[in-house]
Amino acid sequence: MHKILIVEDDPQISSLLQSYLEKYGYQGVVVSNFDQVLGVFQKVKPDLVILDVNLPRFDGFYWCRQIRTQSTCPILFVSARDDKMDQVIALQNGADDYITKPFHPEVLLAKIESNLRRAYGLYAGVQKSRSITVSGLNLYPDTMELMFHDKQVEMSHKETALLELLMTYPKQVVGRVHLLEALWDDYQYVGENTLNVYVTRVRKKLSELGLEDIIETVRGAGYRLHLTEEEEQ
Repeated sequence: MHKILIVEDDPQISSLLQSYLEKYGYQGVVVSNFDQVLGVFQKVKPDLVILDVNLPRFDGFYWCRQIRTQSTCPILFVSARDDKMDQVIALQNGADDYITKPFHPEVLLAKIESNLRRAYGLYAGVQKSRSITVSGLNLYPDTMELMFHDKQVEMSHKETALLELLMTYPKQVVGRVHLLEALWDDYQYVGENTLNVYVTRVRKKLSELGLEDIIETVRGAGYRLHLTEEEEQ
C-alpha cells in the first residue's frame, strides 16, 4: 500500500482527499501541524506528497524545497491558485505536477497513479546498476544520479527521464512530443511551459557539474544534447 502525505490546511478538503485515496487502496496521512511538515515527512516516509500552496506560516513552495533536500519522491501540488506563474514556480521548486482547484477526483487519481508508476512501478528501473554514458557524462537512471568526472548531483524522476532520452540519442534532435510522452502519460494536459521548466532544471544540474549550454534548443523541433570537444576531455 502506497503512503501519500496530504499537506492541506482546509480540514474538509484534506478529509475528502484522505477518504478518496483510501477508497482506492492508498494510505492517506494528513498533516495537522504545519510548522512541522518536514518532520512529519521524515517520520511517515511517504511515496508521494499532495501539497497545497497557501499554508499557514510557510507556503507550499517552501516545503517543496525542504522535501527536495531529503527525497526525490513525487510531489503533486493541488491548489486554488491557477496563475501560470504559480505552476512554473512549483515546478522550479521541485514539484512533479500541478492541479488547480476545483479538480475532478478522477484526474487527481490518474496523476497520482502516473507519478507512482514512474517512480516505483512499471516504468521504474529494474536493474539497479543500469547506466548511460556519453563522453564522460554518466547517468544512473535507477538511482537518479548524474556524474561527470569527480562531481555528482542528484536528479528527480522527471529530470532523469528527460536527460536519459537526450543521452540515448546524443547529438540528435529529440522532439518535444517525444519528451512529453516519456515524462507524462497524459501529456496532452501538460502546459506548454512545463517541459521548458524541466529542461531549465536539467541544465542547472549540468551546470553544477561544470557543463554549460550542452542542451541545445532546436527551434520548432525539440532539444539536442551536444558536448563540445573541450567538454569531452
